[in-house]
Amino acid sequence: MKIPTRDLTADDLELIAFAQKIVDENTDGEDGIHTMGAAVRGADRRMYGGINLYHFTGGPCAELVALGHARASGARELTTIVAVGNYGRGPIDPCGRDRQILFDYHPGIRVILPTADGVRSVAVTDLMPLAGRWSPEAGAQPFAG
Repeated sequence: MKIPTRDLTADDLELIAFAQKIVDENTDGEDGIHTMGAAVRGADRRMYGGINLYHFTGGPCAELVALGHARASGARELTTIVAVGNYGRGPIDPCGRDRQILFDYHPGIRVILPTADGVRSVAVTDLMPLAGRWSPEAGAQPFAG
């Protein structure tokens, strides 16, 4: 099954750069607690950021922190989200928990993530039937759409 994706827009590229700036300015090493940055755009075009807080009990992902930041700032309708890794790893697809939360709270949101066709935008409703792939040996793998 081929998942429909879209080319990135200028707004998408700006959102990626914002998330990258967050993680670049706040990372604390390859295996540190702050290794992922995220950014979400509201319908009013404002951007909100977040950074992960790794913890062995399952600390919050950067996407969830960005969602909380947006909500605490009054944003109710969100259009696009992206998470990026430190050290220039670029966009990374959201984990299953993040996908479910995005689907439940913002079913109209688009997710920027790596695909077989490069970094693209995907509707979360199209992404939900698919599970993110991860292994200790290879880490997070690109979405194979």
